[in-house]
Amino acid sequence: MAGGGAQCLSFAGCNFLRQRLVLSTLSGRPLKIRKIRAKEEDPGLRDFEACFIRLIDKVTNGSRIEINQTGTTLYYQPGLLYGGSLEHDCSPSRSIGYYLESLLCLAPFMKHPLKIVLRGVTNDQVDPSVDVLKATALPLLKKFGIDGESLEIKINRRGMPPKGGGEILFACPVRKVLQPIQFTDPGKIKRIRGTAYSVRVSPQMANRMVESARSVLNKFLPDVYIYTDHMKGISSGKSPGFGICLIAETINGTILSAELASNPQGQGAAVLPEELGQNCAKLLLEEIYRGGCVDSTNQSLALLLMTLGQQDVSKVLLGPLSPYTLGVHGRDEGQQQTFWSIMCHKKSCNSVWSTLVPSLKRLVKDRKTWPSSSSSNQRVFELNCGTVIVILSFLCQSYDISVFKTFTLYTPKLFIRHI
Repeated sequence: MAGGGAQCLSFAGCNFLRQRLVLSTLSGRPLKIRKIRAKEEDPGLRDFEACFIRLIDKVTNGSRIEINQTGTTLYYQPGLLYGGSLEHDCSPSRSIGYYLESLLCLAPFMKHPLKIVLRGVTNDQVDPSVDVLKATALPLLKKFGIDGESLEIKINRRGMPPKGGGEILFACPVRKVLQPIQFTDPGKIKRIRGTAYSVRVSPQMANRMVESARSVLNKFLPDVYIYTDHMKGISSGKSPGFGICLIAETINGTILSAELASNPQGQGAAVLPEELGQNCAKLLLEEIYRGGCVDSTNQSLALLLMTLGQQDVSKVLLGPLSPYTLGVHGRDEGQQQTFWSIMCHKKSCNSVWSTLVPSLKRLVKDRKTWPSSSSSNQRVFELNCGTVIVILSFLCQSYDISVFKTFTLYTPKLFIRHI
């Protein structure tokens, strides 16, 4: 349902453009974004951002999109999340994961089940790969009651940068109501799985990555199995490359991930597959050390689904918040209010963020001072929007709190326009 009578929100700059469009679509509130790279030599929207806007237009019905001639101003009035069977060619500047991340947030709330074919780059060094989202995001959706045979991500062809040529199929059922979750005990690691892929290079590249990764991981766990995926012909895309994706699963169903990919053809120095495999294994160990029930890639998805759920309290235990989750890449604190200014009433969210932002920033700055994980060191953020009130309660002695390794978020019932 389009928010024709809703107040138009105004933002400046290109940061969080994707998140702003997704949240605007979910809440039904129109928005206007000005000064998109206005001071740069090449001002306006980039090709991958324009491609994302076209994707939003495809999955909705009745959306109104206006862009000025220079591309520095965007007006978006969301329409109905419609869904259906679609196809979309993604810009090779960003991987399919850039677009798939947003579709994972929107797909459960559409009028018809979404079944979409995305073409482009499946694995790169910037965005989460299709392999990681398939292994981590889909199990997370199932915990919220979004499951069934129609929920799948299928890789038909792989495509590496810069030319891409990959193709995937994403299908998701519709759920009007999400289940609340109680996910606070990650459990111990029971097994590690992974995929080492190679396209338009020797199949030995994948085997060499597997051996190097196992040489690190087998010191901690015997149950390590990494599949090799070497695609040939039309299934191998248009550019050569290789990479590895590792998944750690706990006894309680927590899934943690890490991945690395080779440099694009003609860019940067050549990377040895042994070095890539070892570094990816070390990244997975670091992700395990961070703790939490959701890995860094899917923190924002988990928090969003908790917010969109029922009024019952949901709990999730997270490790240190990633920069993507915190929004620390914003140029000023005002840009970090995107989520709350769109999904809540503006007056209530301003007072929250005046206290919340400085404290959360310290989580990233003071990484070396994290205390050991214990109940006394954990802090609880309690947010309650059921009566248009946002309450932020720090369970500590002062606002100048020490950083902590994990925290629990009690999610609110926000004013979301359900389709």
